[in-house]
Parts: sequence; C-alpha cells; structure tokens
Amino acid sequence: KIAATILSEIGEIERFDHPKKLVAFVGIDPSVHQSGKFTATQLSITKRGSKRLRKALYMAVQCSLRRSGNPRLRQYFDQKRETKPYRVAVIACANKLLHLIYAILKKGVPYQEQTV
Repeated sequence: KIAATILSEIGEIERFDHPKKLVAFVGIDPSVHQSGKFTATQLSITKRGSKRLRKALYMAVQCSLRRSGNPRLRQYFDQKRETKPYRVAVIACANKLLHLIYAILKKGVPYQEQTV
C-alpha cells in the first residue's frame, strides 16, 4: 500500500530533472527563515507538497527502521540520531529514501542492495 501511494502521488518522474526538485515537491525540504542579517537556527520542513506522500514516506521509513528493511538506511538513521531528535532523523531518512526512489524510477532498474 505504501509503495502504491508513493508511486501514485509522484506521478511521472520525468517532471523532475533533479531529486531535489522531487524533495521540494513532497515538501520535506528545509525552509530557511531569514530577515536582514538574521538567520534562524531552528529549521522546519516546508510542507508545500502532498500531505499523503509525506505520510507515506514517513511510514515507509518507520517500517524500514522497525523491521531492519534496509541496513544502509538504518545506519544513516543511527548516524543522524547521534545529534538530531527522532523526527528530524526520520525526515532525513525520508529525504534519503526519496533520492533512492528517484534514482530507481529515473533509471528504470530494480533496486540492488549493496554491501555496507
């Protein structure tokens, strides 16, 4: 269900010429708050895109972390968790997962797990 939701919400991958544009479409890119010389230190995500897609990615990352689905994603999460709160680390993993999905859809090649 999660994969079908992600694919249906993304639509045609050709609309995006870079993975960062897909991340911005989903709304999990960080928003920077600036005014003059002031730049905020605490950032949040923009939440511009599809709420359904953000929820599906969040759920996919949580399922992967709970069931040890992808060791590289788990390693990345553990690395982020050393300095970041739980939800920030999960969103960082969702961003990484979205980059991975972009590469798979763009190349049209099935995912091959690489040894860590």
